Amino acid sequence: MLEVNKETFEQEVLQAPGAVVVDWWSPKCEPCCELLPEVERMAAAYGDRVKFAKVNVLENRRLAISQRVLGLPTFQFYRDGQKVAELAGAEACTAEAIEAELKRLV
Repeated sequence: MLEVNKETFEQEVLQAPGAVVVDWWSPKCEPCCELLPEVERMAAAYGDRVKFAKVNVLENRRLAISQRVLGLPTFQFYRDGQKVAELAGAEACTAEAIEAELKRLV
């Protein structure tokens, strides 16, 4: 997974062709940390079709606010720079829900 920050977000996500998944996370967020192995598995499985990026919210607060990330974990799904879906909160961000969005994205 590609680590993205305020300097690289526009190039790696908003200007990227094709499908991109952004994992907004924090090392202090237990659900985020619990999901990480599943997300890394999905990144490996979809690696040739979907770019996976992650943003540490503690280090990129303004970027998170600008992208309207209001809670963690949050997953945003982009196609050709346009946000097409979002999952937010521990109850919504399950491995199954993320996988379902991925299938819609590709």
